[in-house]
Amino acid sequence: MVGGGSAGCVAAAGFARAGASVMLLEAGPGSTAMLSDARRLPIGPSSRYVDPITTRVDGVRDVVGTRGRVLGGSGAVNGAYFVRAPLADFARWPQDRWSADVVAEGFRRIETDLDLGDRPGHGTDGPMPVSRAVVAPVAEAFRRAATAAGHRDLDDLNATDAGDGVGAVPSNVAGGRRVSAAEAFLAPVAGLVEVRGEALVARVDVVAGRVVGVSGRDAHGEFAVGADRVILAAGTVRTAALLMHSGIGPRETLRRIGIDVILDRPGVGTGVGDHPEVAVAYRPPEVAVAYRPPEVAEAYRPRRVAETWRTPLEVVLEAGPVELRCYSTSFDRLIEGVPPGDPVIGVAAMVAEPLGSVVPVSADPFSAPRVEHPVADADRRALHDGVALARDLLGRPEMAEVVDHVTTDPGDSLLPGAALHTVGSARMGADDDPLAVVDSSCRVLGVSGLAVVDASMFPAVPTRGPHATVIMAAHRATEMLVAEADRSAAVRRER
Repeated sequence: MVGGGSAGCVAAAGFARAGASVMLLEAGPGSTAMLSDARRLPIGPSSRYVDPITTRVDGVRDVVGTRGRVLGGSGAVNGAYFVRAPLADFARWPQDRWSADVVAEGFRRIETDLDLGDRPGHGTDGPMPVSRAVVAPVAEAFRRAATAAGHRDLDDLNATDAGDGVGAVPSNVAGGRRVSAAEAFLAPVAGLVEVRGEALVARVDVVAGRVVGVSGRDAHGEFAVGADRVILAAGTVRTAALLMHSGIGPRETLRRIGIDVILDRPGVGTGVGDHPEVAVAYRPPEVAVAYRPPEVAEAYRPRRVAETWRTPLEVVLEAGPVELRCYSTSFDRLIEGVPPGDPVIGVAAMVAEPLGSVVPVSADPFSAPRVEHPVADADRRALHDGVALARDLLGRPEMAEVVDHVTTDPGDSLLPGAALHTVGSARMGADDDPLAVVDSSCRVLGVSGLAVVDASMFPAVPTRGPHATVIMAAHRATEMLVAEADRSAAVRRER
């Protein structure tokens, strides 16, 4: 297993429970002991838990990524957003394995919904806890403002028929603790999986069209691990780069940087999608008082504006092609080492056109690839309308207690960044699709024993943040791959 993020932990646990001998190789630390406080984002400039890859947005703006590089991946360091992709999104996935009914059951099976588990479509005995709470006054005010403006108030953003509206964000949080896939899925089978942290995989080793293992380096030097099956879950950027450094990818791209071509797969690293986003900042009436961490908030209770929060993001508004994210406080209160700033409403274009790419810059497998994220005209228009909506909501009477004035310049607000919800660098498709990299069971086309189970294999950009969908898809993919391995073993026994 290459990559111990959300998908990798899910897949490693699934194979281990099925009786396989599993080694999980994680590029970052193999422990998440200090990362559970759901009110903090351990992704600052000095963090050892992130992979700092730069994304060039629209050819003009560089955004340094903060993808998780630790056991549990981004799910161990992010804002704990766990909103499901709508079932309509999966109409663009292969229907033989990923129909709406199958996906809905997949979402149910991965969760224990601590609030709504008794409702149809929600789980009560899955590994991942899901909960909701709106305690930040700014989140409460935003919800009231959106409802007053005519948007539906939703008590369950993860309902199969949720649709557009404003509501509390389902979070992978229990008792104030961020619960990553490492804790939810991997920890219960810890004795069955060999985890090696700080292990950088350089390439997948392939002989005569079949995987035989991986090679890389760690603190002890270079290593090689033999395996009859290799599962890639290094994240959308690193999985694509690893495939290409292994000689699997667009022929001309590989030749240009001196990599021997094992398999020409033009779709590797192309058609990559993300959610372009902008931030609308505002100034609260009492900055010095309003944005205090929870542990010092009580002294300011009489002048309370938004001095307490449960997670960085408690409420979102889904409004057609955009999502408005009302962050619970300013980012300098959440991320160590970030300069002081105003709180923001994040505006993201969620029906995003996948125009991006991941391209290695040299034959050095440990170098960071180049990530390009052009923004489509339709996404730019959606952002423009989303910013107007955010400004309208910030100016409503319901927000008066928490908003003094908007501080973002109208021109600056339309210079998009990226949500770092990167997907689709090794997308799923039919055997005759020239840009497909994996089949509907997530097996790499043309290489026996190699599969991809992370967001790289998404055939389309989901219209919600990807974390819940990543875990559901990895769980579903692992079940299919385990079943295939069992069938292969049965055939060998019969021989």
